[in-house]
This record gives sequence, C-alpha cells and structure tokens, in this order.
Amino acid sequence: MSATTTYAPAPHPVPDTAPSAAKALVETHREALEAALQAVGDRSYHSRYPESPSPRVYGEGAAAAGQQAFEAHLTRRFEALADQPATDGWVGAEVSPFGPQLRVEYPHQDVDRLLSAVTAGQRAWRDAGPEVRAAVCLEAVDRIHARSFEIAHSVMHTAGQPFVMAFQAAGPHAQDRALEAIAYALFEQRRVPASVVWEKPAKGEPLRMQKDYRVVPRGVALVIGCNTFPTWNSYPGLFASLATGNAVVVKPHPRAVLPLAISVAAIRETLRDSGFSPDLVTLAAEADGEGLAKTLALASTVRVIDYTGGPTFGAWLEREAGGAGKQVHTEKAGVNTVVIDSVPDLRGALGNLAFSFSLYSGQMCTTPQNVYVPRDGVDTDEGHLTFDELADRLGQAVQRLTGDDAKAVEVLGATVNDTVRAGAAGLAALADTAGGRVVLDSRQVAHPTYPDAVVRTPGLVAVDVEAAKVYEQECFGPVVLLVATDSTEQSLRRFTETVREHGAMTAAVYSTSEQVIDDAREAAADAGVALSENLNGAVFVNQTAAFSDLHGTGANPAANSAYTDGAFVANRFRVVTSRRHV
Repeated sequence: MSATTTYAPAPHPVPDTAPSAAKALVETHREALEAALQAVGDRSYHSRYPESPSPRVYGEGAAAAGQQAFEAHLTRRFEALADQPATDGWVGAEVSPFGPQLRVEYPHQDVDRLLSAVTAGQRAWRDAGPEVRAAVCLEAVDRIHARSFEIAHSVMHTAGQPFVMAFQAAGPHAQDRALEAIAYALFEQRRVPASVVWEKPAKGEPLRMQKDYRVVPRGVALVIGCNTFPTWNSYPGLFASLATGNAVVVKPHPRAVLPLAISVAAIRETLRDSGFSPDLVTLAAEADGEGLAKTLALASTVRVIDYTGGPTFGAWLEREAGGAGKQVHTEKAGVNTVVIDSVPDLRGALGNLAFSFSLYSGQMCTTPQNVYVPRDGVDTDEGHLTFDELADRLGQAVQRLTGDDAKAVEVLGATVNDTVRAGAAGLAALADTAGGRVVLDSRQVAHPTYPDAVVRTPGLVAVDVEAAKVYEQECFGPVVLLVATDSTEQSLRRFTETVREHGAMTAAVYSTSEQVIDDAREAAADAGVALSENLNGAVFVNQTAAFSDLHGTGANPAANSAYTDGAFVANRFRVVTSRRHV
C-alpha cells in the first residue's frame, strides 16, 4: 500500500493493556491488513492464499500430510476441542457422500452454561481494540490456511465436493473471504475515531470537549453452518463478528461438522496464544435432528445470527429472531437465471454453461437453473438455431464434459442428500408435470474410487413459459430448465418478476445487442441481482472473487445481506461515547 493511499481511515491506537503477544501480531500483520483495506476500496484482484494445490506452491509433502491429518480424525473423538466449556457428552454421525462413515465424535454442550462461559473473556477482547482484534483474526486465518489440505479432505467427505474444488472453495477462497470480512470490519470501526477534541465557536473562548469513542460488541454471535459449503459460507460471519468484538458460537450442520471443528480449533489456539480466552469461539455440535439452532437463536445473549440454508428456517429466523431485535443475516434459496437473446461465441458459451451446470452437480447457491430462450430461436456466430436446436447443443455440451466417468467425477463430486438425488432422477415426471420434454436425462456416474458414491450429471428439461409453477421454485442440484418464451423482452420480464418474488444469487445474459445488454442490466437492477454478460471463458456465473465480487446483494428474497459489504459488518458493533469539558 503506497504512502499516498487515503482510502482507509487512520488506525486506532493499540491499548497498553493489550497482551504483548497480540501487540506483536499488530506489527506482523500491519502490511497485509492495509493491503486488504486497499483492495476493499478499489475492488482490485487480491488474494493472500494461493488457490492451486500444486506441490510447486505448497511443497512436496503438503498434500500427503494434509490427508494424513484428515485420516487421523476418523473413528475417534475430536480431542482438540475437549477443553471447550459446558461439555455434557459427545455426538457425531457424519457419513461421506462418497460412502464411508467418518465416525468422528465432537463435544456436545449444555447451552446455558456454554453461553455463560463464552462471554467471560469478552471484555478483554472488546478492550483490545479494532487493530488488535483484526491482527489476531488474520493470524487465525493464516493458521487455518496452514491446514488447507486437511480441511479440503474434510469438506470433500462431508459436503461431497470434488477434491480440487474442496481445496479451493473451502480453503484459499474461503480464507480470502474471511480476510475480506476482517478488512471491512476494521474499516467500519476505524470510521469512528478513538478520541477527538470537539470545539464549538462561541463568544470569547470556544466550547471545548474531549470525546472518547468505544466500539462495543452487540453480544454473542451465532453462525449456523450449511452442509454444502461449511467453511466458505461460515467464515465471513464468523470473522466479521469476532473482529468487531463479539464472542462467536459456531453451530455446524450435523452432516458437515469436521471442517468447522478444525477451523474452530485453529482459532481457539490463536486466541489462547495471543493472550485471550479461547472460549471466545466455540463449536456447538448437535445430534442430527436435535434442533439446536432454534434454541441458540432464541437465547437472550445471542444478538447476531448468520445463517445459510433452506428458506423455511431462514424465514423463521428472520421472523422470530429478527423480531426479537437480533441482527439476522440469511442466505436462502433462489432461482438463478440465464437469458439468451443471441450468442456472439457459441462454442465458448456452450462450454461455459455446461461447466456452470455441472460443477459440484449443481449443488451451489449460484448455479444457473432457468435458461430463458425465445421460442423462435437465437442468432449465433454459427448461424441461427431454433429453440430445440440450442437445447440439444446445450445437452451435447454437457455430455462432452461429463462423458468420461473418471474425469467427470472431478467436476461433479457426489450428491449430498436424498432430495438432490430424487430431483435428478425424476426429470421425466418433472417434464410431464410441466408439459415439456427431457432434453438430456441426468445420468448416474460410476465413481472409480468410491463405488458407494451417488454421482449425477446435469439433466435438461425444456418447458414453456406458461409452466411457471415448475420454474419459479428452486430445483436444487443438477436440474436445468430451458424455458421457451415469446421474445427476449418476455424473457427479461419473467426474469425480473421471478427474482423479485422468489430470489436469486446470480443471473447471466448472452446477446450481441448492446441494447439488450443494457436492458438486461436494468432488469438485474430492478430484480436486485448481480449480472454476468456473455461469459465464454474461465470465469463462470457461479463463481465470485473475494475483494471484487459481492456474493449476493440483499436486495431480493434469496439473501438479506451480501458477502461482504459495509452493511454486513457495521451492525455487529455499537459505539459508546464518553465526553467531558476541556
């Protein structure tokens, strides 16, 4: 960061009372934090953590050591968290989507005693100030990063992601999102100076007051993890809350505990080594079906909640916890949309869309589902294609990408639950319900290493725009609906109406017309969803880059917040003023 940069407000002073180990981290990580602040300001490419798992990047023994560390957790208790407070038993029943049972057990907590214990160290953490908290949080992310291969295997075998994707998305990409949240938290806290002398002109000497401002946390923060992206969706809220002074309870999905257990263990170790209570961050594991999230969400000391998951429980949190005055951040279901008007690069567009449909078997909150195409067809650089011809070309592109089972599994991963599997297997019934046709049926793929894995290729179903009841709901997993419309104008109108009512995390448009692109931008702004235009290369609609792309907007029903803008962090703390005459 250059000496002339003025984007970020001035740092707060580091309190003399802060632990010496924490003060040292402020100096260690000062340059990295300032660079992250600058990236937040100019939205430039910025990554602290390399995304390639290559031994040229991480060293020859890193991958093997990470796998050994993962395997060392299996069939035993997760003793690294045995020192958590209020433990009253052990739980755990994770089964890998690839087949094997993990048989890892985690400490189970008594809720009342846990929430009492986590607040014990909060005053020292609050009084350490924003600079110390940011430095300690970054140190924690660095220690998590050192365990990226271990976490990758744990995500692969709880979420079902293919290994390289698990390494990137659950490791470096999630870690960059964590750093982004820390940077935003630091910026928002720095916006209020620690101390000022206030002067008001008056006859004679001006009125002068000394005003001191203290950032204080909202209370205890609760992070409710999801099955499919346990780290990527949890780190932003976790570190935004921790960096703003809140103690954090992490409640993982019961089928994806291990990735967050490893993460929490690394954070607790960092807090302890930095002179703070490790109980500022705890893992609250539960038995499947226990309903612990509701109990924690309604506890009086919990003031901030982050949730990723289905719309039913997300709406309950917004209504019941939000109605009780808690700050609730949700990411729920949505109907992601592609509008095809005309195609400037057919080969590139087909490959891009096929990969977007196939990545992790469509089990991403950003995977496109509805593809609107005029029933009269579209113009392309390879000539005019009818609706059916374009549909068939899309199906062929998916087949080319997923035709070799051994290669396909490295893109598809494994299906995460029975609901996804039933949806992929039921395309014929879906087509009958909609009065449409199956363009490409979802195929079950044989995994060469894990014979018990249920792996499915994307299926494509063509429907008419009148079949709104089918395409206006999320079909989570490898299901793509090709919707025949009367015109591009109707496509854009249906896109806007559907997203306004049902939500979306992503949208895309293909057109050779600048007017249509402009109209699509207006439609996306009206719908409140981010738009990708004419993607034909190595960037896909279901990917977002930390420090540049905002994940979600908070402007449609799919999510009420975004990773990670100022609004995502600013309401996690309050400012208390002390003033006196000078």
